[in-house]
Amino acid sequence: MMNDNLLTRSFSKHERKKLGYGALAACLLITLSFFIVFNPYLGPLPLLNFMLSTGDDQKLFAVNDTSSSLQMDKEIITINDASSSQEAVARDAEMVRNEKKLINDTGSSRQTINEIVIKDSLIVNDTSSSQQIATDADAATMNEKIELRCNIMGRSEFCEIKGDIRIDGNSSTAFIVSSETDILTAENTSWSIRPYARKEALGEKDFARKWSVKLVTDRPDIPRCTRNHSVPAILFSVGGYSGNFFHAFTDIIVPLYSTAQPFNREVQFLITNRKSSWIAKFKTLLEALSRYEIIDIDDRHDMHCFQSLTIGLKGRNNKELSIDSSTSPYSMKDFTQFLRRWYSLKKITAAKIRDGDKRKPRLLIISRKRSRAFTNVGEIAELAESLSYQVIVAEPGPDVSGFAKIINSCDVVMGVHGAGLTNIVFLPENAILIQVVPFGRVEWASRVSFEDPAKDMNIRYLDYKIKVEESTLIQQYPADHVVLRDPSVIGKQGWLAFRSIYLDKQNVTLDVNRFRPTLVKALELLHQ
Repeated sequence: MMNDNLLTRSFSKHERKKLGYGALAACLLITLSFFIVFNPYLGPLPLLNFMLSTGDDQKLFAVNDTSSSLQMDKEIITINDASSSQEAVARDAEMVRNEKKLINDTGSSRQTINEIVIKDSLIVNDTSSSQQIATDADAATMNEKIELRCNIMGRSEFCEIKGDIRIDGNSSTAFIVSSETDILTAENTSWSIRPYARKEALGEKDFARKWSVKLVTDRPDIPRCTRNHSVPAILFSVGGYSGNFFHAFTDIIVPLYSTAQPFNREVQFLITNRKSSWIAKFKTLLEALSRYEIIDIDDRHDMHCFQSLTIGLKGRNNKELSIDSSTSPYSMKDFTQFLRRWYSLKKITAAKIRDGDKRKPRLLIISRKRSRAFTNVGEIAELAESLSYQVIVAEPGPDVSGFAKIINSCDVVMGVHGAGLTNIVFLPENAILIQVVPFGRVEWASRVSFEDPAKDMNIRYLDYKIKVEESTLIQQYPADHVVLRDPSVIGKQGWLAFRSIYLDKQNVTLDVNRFRPTLVKALELLHQ
């Protein structure tokens, strides 16, 4: 009251009015200055998207910013599990702190990092068979969006990365460089990956070169780029079992097709564990998937830099020699059409034989020179010719293109279980595969390797299981030997013991009279 009286005596009414307007103008000026100075720190910030797949029985965690600015009033958590039950919880929060487990360089031990997420929603969905952890973080000084998605627990290991990526062959490291340490990730967080799509074999010594994916800040000790690339890259290994024709396809070529095909040849291949003979053998397919010359990434002279990298191959599922079309835009039918196009294979479908037709269906007998060879190829060919087949006998070799043309010209192919049967990928649709299953309880391997894949390729399947009398093992072991009496005993000794006998020591002498109905059945299928 006293202040009001002083103000009244000191200033006239007109002066007091002018003073009020001046105070209002000053407040507006201060407020405007505040927003001009601090506005860069208040707007939406660039995001770091991080996703890590760690297991087959875990949940998918995704953090989504549902507004253009930060709101700190509510945090909404929704949980969906496999039974479609849902729980919704709302609570006041300004920060959500989550501790996630990340696999470090050793591949076996784990490190824990604190994730600080300032968001208005957190959504948790169990939508896949593997755990995926995704977090969005605001990094105030980042100019570009960094994305990282790693799968380290499926049948193949891979990471998909976008950002400032520098690949150092000297240390076998893919650096993901940020201008400053991100608030969600600890400095030098890293993952170890062997970019070969057969996870179950990765424990073998010197199987495939190990690579690291490492998150780092841009420091003077981080390698500088010597070669910049404008197209995405795929880094994969041709080590492991790549020398085996079956594994070359199921472990490398089919997953590479699934990974590279979306880029429409605009992708750079980086090969580790380089084998010149392997690259030469599959040159046609590599050129079909990439228009760029392959880079030996183990070469330590250059620092290759990309904005997008897939390290490892996607698409290898629980079935051999197959593509899961439920999770991929492609199928094995697409893959076989791709092969026919790039190898210039003319025959699209197998012959359909009609009564009175003078055409003879072509039968290919795949021969082998080492184990699991037919000892009576002549008798088999004579039987087939008596049934009006046109018979071809051939053994696959290093000329993939030449053998592809041979097998594509045929309507029926037969052979003993082995890598040579992988050539069915070149058969025309509705052709017939006859797999001769060796003695020794090899039925499971025969089914998963060729019977199931054949159906996905629209190839009709027959098999012929030999009796012990048709195996050359009876010439190597006494009649009462456990190898002949009970193969399961040998199987319990492990895969190496089993393979050394039933796959490496066994040849086949077909009982042509017993085999005849199988060839007749194949003819009947060609009439349908």
